[in-house]
Amino acid sequence: MAKDIASVKSEALAYREADFDILEWRVDHYADLSNVESVMAAAKILRETMPEKPLLFTFRSAKEGGEQAISTEAYIALNRAAIDSGLVDMIDLELFTGDDQVKETVAYAHAHDVKVVMSNHDFHKTPEAEEIIARLRKMQSFDADIPKIAAGLMPQSTSDVLTLLAATLEMQEQYADRPIITMSMAKTGVISRLAGEVFGSAATFGAVKKASAPGQISVNDLRTVLTILHQA
Repeated sequence: MAKDIASVKSEALAYREADFDILEWRVDHYADLSNVESVMAAAKILRETMPEKPLLFTFRSAKEGGEQAISTEAYIALNRAAIDSGLVDMIDLELFTGDDQVKETVAYAHAHDVKVVMSNHDFHKTPEAEEIIARLRKMQSFDADIPKIAAGLMPQSTSDVLTLLAATLEMQEQYADRPIITMSMAKTGVISRLAGEVFGSAATFGAVKKASAPGQISVNDLRTVLTILHQA
């Protein structure tokens, strides 16, 4: 979660030794966001340090749990700059940015051979299963390559986690025509990060150093658990 060029360099070197499949760069932690050239210079460092790792460019808005607030115009411009750079393989695009802006950005990304993880992070509650499915289906209708939902900063009970997992399973079995990602947050939701694929979630997120979301565990621990599940 580097805040400047120097820390991007040091963290990139540390990440080279970690066992993960895709690198997500949380750009909302970067301090100099108004300087797009600086942001892309940081992206270049990540790309050159780990050329074999797909790079997911993610600005998580403050309204969805991120570090900085940003206008819709600046958010779209930042993602377009990342697409134009040729340095990223995927962008994270928040579903509730605005329907027209989302559709246009998806088309722009695909025209430049960049994939789109379309996301929604509901930190206030776990929606009903029907609403979770509706949001995932809306992302799919917007041609997201991977629809993603994270729910509940503090799940009120384990039944909230079961709601998320049940919605994931129903989406996967009845509606999905592409990979989806879901997770429940905080300690109560950790099981969804560890065993989400049993219910149809295609990927999970771990931390090399400091967690960027409640309930996120280290990539080493995550790899151990996934290996056990896959070999069982």
